[in-house]
Amino acid sequence: MRAADLVTKAVRNTFRSKLRTTLTVLALFVGAFTLTLTTAVGAGVTDYVTKQVASLGADDVFIVTRTAQATSDGPAEYDPETSSASTGTAGGLPGAGASDPITEEDLDEIASFDGILSVDPVQTAAVDYVQYADGTKLELTISPTSSVTNADLVAGDQLDDGGDPQLVLPADYVDPLGFDSAEDAVGSTVAIGITDVLGEQHTVEATIAGVSQESLLSSGAGANTALVAELVDVQSAGIDTGDPRYAIAVARFDTSLSADEVAALKAEIVDAGFGAQTVQDQLGVIKTVIDGIIGVLNAFAVIALIAAAFGIVNTLLMSVQERTREIGLMKAMGMRGRTAFGLFSLEAVAIGFLGSALGVGVATLLGTALSGALSAGPLAALPGLTILLFEPASILGIMLLIMAIAFLAGTLPARRAAAKNPIDSLRYE
Repeated sequence: MRAADLVTKAVRNTFRSKLRTTLTVLALFVGAFTLTLTTAVGAGVTDYVTKQVASLGADDVFIVTRTAQATSDGPAEYDPETSSASTGTAGGLPGAGASDPITEEDLDEIASFDGILSVDPVQTAAVDYVQYADGTKLELTISPTSSVTNADLVAGDQLDDGGDPQLVLPADYVDPLGFDSAEDAVGSTVAIGITDVLGEQHTVEATIAGVSQESLLSSGAGANTALVAELVDVQSAGIDTGDPRYAIAVARFDTSLSADEVAALKAEIVDAGFGAQTVQDQLGVIKTVIDGIIGVLNAFAVIALIAAAFGIVNTLLMSVQERTREIGLMKAMGMRGRTAFGLFSLEAVAIGFLGSALGVGVATLLGTALSGALSAGPLAALPGLTILLFEPASILGIMLLIMAIAFLAGTLPARRAAAKNPIDSLRYE
């Protein structure tokens, strides 16, 4: 029997018992549908995070903090010389207030490690509001690391540290401040309100260099070094607070270092009493949670596929049983055992193809519509996020996986059909 005839006959035989085949295909459909959606979620989130990291331009930096001294005797006694709150270094990043401040000596020590190219302290200032012309005053937060990272811009340019005070405005501030568009806002001058340590409010002017869209990795406005320095100077009201202390510092390392060398450098910094995190480290918790959710959903898909595999075994075993005389007649007329094996194996693959194609097709159609609705609704605050990203390679891989499972499930019935004795089969009632 020619290969084409064998395939045609296998496909035709698949629908001999329509109900059994339909139920088996439905079981495969559930597995393919779930796997396709969970794979698309993983691809969408990974793609978004990758783009966000690339837009930050901060894959060569450590965010460094001073590790708080541990004590086994309960809470440490208050020391005004080292207190983060009293030196104005609390806040900025999550956990910053729980660590000791970084001093100038600490900056020199961090810079002395081999592989560290530069170390920049990050100053923070708590501003009150931002206002354009005589318009509405809006509350504003400045991202602590904005002066050393890149924003995901929708208009304008990145911050220029060598120029005048500049601001990167979040996109959702454009309309409330009275601008017609993001492009219209670029180049305009806004007033930033800030209250000093004596309780008096001042305003600092800054030029809008660019407008950024919402990001998973950063929040608030961006300010260049010149603007942050002026804000900090105004906030201190000229009061000498002693040697400068900082909540965090940004250490840039050599991009030619391998992953193992970066890990070793990070370990050296940690051993010296500092905390060091890359952007990827900060994303680790997010990705772990996402991977955990996707893993649970994939487990349900695997259970559905296992159930479908038993369905295929049952369907084909019943088919072999019902067609015993037919198999005997074909073998009596010269069909070889491997041809019979191939016939039933192809029937299993055909069932796998039907289930996987239907599952993948329906998941892609529904997922694309759902992703569009979410992007325009609940996820509108995260532009650029495609929550369900269907990649052709992943879809093809899922289909091949399910067809392979179907083939393996059909091996037992196929071997049973191939081993049948034609004389005994023809006598079968």
